Amino acid sequence: MTSISTPAVLIVPGLRDHVEDHWQTLLERRLPNARSVPPLERDKLDCAARVAALDAALARIEGPVVLVAHSAGVMITVHWARMHRREIQGALLATPPDFESPMPDGYPTVETLREHGWLPAPREHLPFPSIVAASTNDPLARFERVAELADAWGSRFVNIGAAGHLNPASGHGEWTRADEFVAELS
Repeated sequence: MTSISTPAVLIVPGLRDHVEDHWQTLLERRLPNARSVPPLERDKLDCAARVAALDAALARIEGPVVLVAHSAGVMITVHWARMHRREIQGALLATPPDFESPMPDGYPTVETLREHGWLPAPREHLPFPSIVAASTNDPLARFERVAELADAWGSRFVNIGAAGHLNPASGHGEWTRADEFVAELS
């Protein structure tokens, strides 16, 4: 008799880590099988340290995993996928930033991102199913650039409308479509 295992959901937050009223934090609380990559104590801007933290979190999970990444968490996920091989059931990649273009004030510069290992952005086909959810008015990435990344990664591309960066600063807390996408990938 075959047992069907419900995949663990691993939240991969962005550079601001865990934000109390962020949809990822709320999703983690709601799903009994969810957990997050822990925040870094230092080297917070170092891409390699972020990728290592994701790999360490995955090593503590047995069985199938669905990744739920937002913003820089998407970039952490695609950098991880380029360097590691572990079976991933699927990944929700929500509002990836375009680190190759200048960011708004208050965000790292392209030069700083390059110095910390974020660039160039990986463009290899991901070895697992993925959904890229893109906002038409994301201040951190033009919609067309996100569509190009989704195509390069082999991801299903979903237009989520004018959702800003899909974070509390753009008026988003709960994001119930995340549940729908996680269910699709599970």
